[in-house]
Amino acid sequence: MKWLAGAPLEPQGFEAMKEQLMTRFSSLAFALALSGFAAPALAQEFKAGDVTIDKAWARATPKGAEVGAAYFVIHNNGATPERLTGGSADFAAVEIHEMKTEGGVMKMGELKNGLNIPAHATIRLAPGGYHVMFTHLTKPLAKGEKVKATLTFDPAGPVEVEFPVEEVGASGPTPMKGGAMGGMKM
Repeated sequence: MKWLAGAPLEPQGFEAMKEQLMTRFSSLAFALALSGFAAPALAQEFKAGDVTIDKAWARATPKGAEVGAAYFVIHNNGATPERLTGGSADFAAVEIHEMKTEGGVMKMGELKNGLNIPAHATIRLAPGGYHVMFTHLTKPLAKGEKVKATLTFDPAGPVEVEFPVEEVGASGPTPMKGGAMGGMKM
């Protein structure tokens, strides 16, 4: 049945349209509810004061390697600057490093005074830029495991972060299998 503007609606046509609308609404509500369950698995957050850390991950290391690297995003939600000064882990020493190109040469060095995070700013630690360097590894970082390190911010204080370990040479975290639903069958 076609619906023409201004034309009267037959009772059975109205009921059919109402039923179709309710079915679509129910499907949308179900999809939104499922996305709420999937969100925590997709983006784990860690907090200390006004600092939030998310999208944390580390690279696997070859056997015998003495250093590894970790990456994440820092959100300073506060009105005052923060500084990532270092950290600790039971499997390595924790240092803050930066890679940059000077005169066509890529250089890496420790930020001995830490990494400044301005008020209301977001800083992304990623391959080829800022990163956490795990030095003096007591064991290799193996793909699929999760390692924990405590990062220290001034003035926010310490925050424990869990880093899922991705493959050697990864450029970012692996998306969940099965897309946003994490392999959930429906």
